Amino acid sequence: MKHVAKILLIPVIVLGVMLFSCRKIEKYPIEPVIKYDNFILLLNTQTGKTERGVLSISYTDGDGDLGLDPDDTLPPFDKGSDYYYNILIKYFEKQNGTFVEVPLLSWNPEEQTYDTITFNGRFPNLTPIHGNKNIKGIIQDTMYVNNPLSDFDTIKFKVSIYDRALHLSNEVETPEIVILK
Repeated sequence: MKHVAKILLIPVIVLGVMLFSCRKIEKYPIEPVIKYDNFILLLNTQTGKTERGVLSISYTDGDGDLGLDPDDTLPPFDKGSDYYYNILIKYFEKQNGTFVEVPLLSWNPEEQTYDTITFNGRFPNLTPIHGNKNIKGIIQDTMYVNNPLSDFDTIKFKVSIYDRALHLSNEVETPEIVILK
């Protein structure tokens, strides 16, 4: 009886190994594809204002060439080039019922002028070291959302990303976001 149980156990183990080792490898296009996931507003309990928020987008990329290393500062990734930032974020305010892209300004005390600031950023290299280069994941970005130079309380963002081969993803848009001023 013990001998029969051992003989039956071997095919069960082999079958189990075969089932779990036959995972289907997902294939994605080499251009990054992003999808809006959500935007979470963060309330400052001391001021009673919505000052920051967390944007979440999901991504896929077929050759895994997303993200930049800190030393990626030579052309085409040099400061001032179109590819310095690998996440592009446009800011819009709802003014008189229409969304308008608004430049963000910050006071520069040294120059006594306003400087234009950006939500654009650089996210780190996400390329897998070994194996399948098809990647997917989520990027989260925490940002200030309360423009102190504006009286408008409804905003939205449009987002796209670049990979290292300079492929531009699709552009996604958040829904309307109402902030407490």
